[in-house]
Amino acid sequence: MKDQLNSDPTTDMGSRLRHGASGSGSDGDFGFAFNDSNFSDRLLRIEIMGVPSECHPNGEDCTGISDWDHHRKRRREDIKKEIVLDLSLCPEEQILNDNQPDMDDGAGCENQDAEAEAVAMAEEIHSGDEDENRNESSWSMDCSTVLRVKTLHISSPILAAKSPFFYKLFSNGMRESEQRHVTLRINASEEDALLELLNFMYSNTLSVTTAPALLDVLMAADKFEVASCMRYCSWLLHNLPMTPESALLYLDLPSSVLMGEAVQPLTDAAKQYLAARYKDVIKFQEEVMALPLAGIQAILASDDLQIASEDAVYDFVLKWARAQYPKLEDRREVLGSHLAQYIRFPYMTCRKLKKVLTCNDFDQDVASKLVLEALFYKADAPYRQRSLAAEESATSNRRFIERAYKYRPVKVVEFELPRQQCVVYLDLKREECVNLFPSGRVYSQAFHLGGQGFFLSAHCNMDQQSSFHCLGLFLGMQEKGSASFAVDYEFAARLKPTEEFVCKYKGNYTFTGGKAVGYRNLFAVPWTSFVAEDSIYFINGILHLRAELTIRLCS
Repeated sequence: MKDQLNSDPTTDMGSRLRHGASGSGSDGDFGFAFNDSNFSDRLLRIEIMGVPSECHPNGEDCTGISDWDHHRKRRREDIKKEIVLDLSLCPEEQILNDNQPDMDDGAGCENQDAEAEAVAMAEEIHSGDEDENRNESSWSMDCSTVLRVKTLHISSPILAAKSPFFYKLFSNGMRESEQRHVTLRINASEEDALLELLNFMYSNTLSVTTAPALLDVLMAADKFEVASCMRYCSWLLHNLPMTPESALLYLDLPSSVLMGEAVQPLTDAAKQYLAARYKDVIKFQEEVMALPLAGIQAILASDDLQIASEDAVYDFVLKWARAQYPKLEDRREVLGSHLAQYIRFPYMTCRKLKKVLTCNDFDQDVASKLVLEALFYKADAPYRQRSLAAEESATSNRRFIERAYKYRPVKVVEFELPRQQCVVYLDLKREECVNLFPSGRVYSQAFHLGGQGFFLSAHCNMDQQSSFHCLGLFLGMQEKGSASFAVDYEFAARLKPTEEFVCKYKGNYTFTGGKAVGYRNLFAVPWTSFVAEDSIYFINGILHLRAELTIRLCS
């Protein structure tokens, strides 16, 4: 079952911790038993590996997210689950942690034994017989050395209850599972995180609170399969202030971590943060252009992008891909496999879809498939389009979901004979219309006819006598130029009860670039009557408008 994070750790976190990795644990506090020989049945020997200064730069301590990311990338291979185990028969003497304060009278001698054994192990590391075996592990480099050895008293039932890794280790039916010694080799950079993790498995709490430290524990919890700790780290990180840097880092965690259900709420929050911060892509274009692939995907997945149209989304994606991936082969791979799914081609204009087919940045087979799918969607009946959108609303695929475009999409039917003509359909939701009051405007996406760009705009304005507000509809020409067009136009709307289009206004106008013409009170009723609950102009909450244009080129 997918875990959801709760904002109150005292209420629901305990129940999540109970459903740990093995599913058999309890969330009781056994912190008193941590590293206590009286409540332990085994010894955990931790060999902390390091490299000389010439092989490994100093400064492993991270003071911030950027430091943690730098070191994490440098040691990414060290995080793989390649753990060396040394299970061997040993005498009943207890090897104690030299940092343990409350021990019996024999602690001093036993600590000396542990130190001697650590020295012996360090010497063995350099023997030729051991080199071949050590090379099987990702952390075993030629310059690796044992910096120190720590031993802890552990309770196999407690660890097995929280971790499938330890459960398998202690119940594999082999002779080694009956032995007292377990040896783990880890990098020095993982030492603090592992000790925090082990303590968490006893107490269900962590002492660290900073993002870098919590990320280290999260990585260790993934490595040793402690799902309850992954959930807890994710919850703590989720409650820290989010920044673009931290959000991108959460999305760039190793795939084994990202695939875990325990981390899903954190990655979801990171995606939502980036989508909300950069929803106005044009305003933050410089920042967005520098984002990595995971950040771009999070932004493009949002329905709330404040962008003119899906054509603009497509243009931006191409611009970003060309900047980030100069090589055509790499760019085609990223666009086809990672970004095309976030471009909502069905909402692009036919004019732009034609350009997709000839765009060299897309593999031709991929481009043809995307355009064909978009055209089939456009040709579908409205009820079928709504059905497809509803089916995808519950999935991560949003191809058929309309964004909140600055310019509303239109459907256009073009005719060349006997005269150049087009029929344009514009649908507006009731809430969009209501939000226009008292002086708002909504514009359609551009449509082209006779080589010129046109648009529709709906306004809430005062009628000609300025006595009340009403809905106006206007037709404008985009491109500026010396050419002029004589245009016959007709505005119509679907009305109840017949739900057929009824002509509301006819006119003609000779356009020059940048001009607009229309009717201030399309329905000849006050605004309150237009948006009323029993309004005859909204059918299932949608206002259906139609504009027919016939243009003739003038000298």
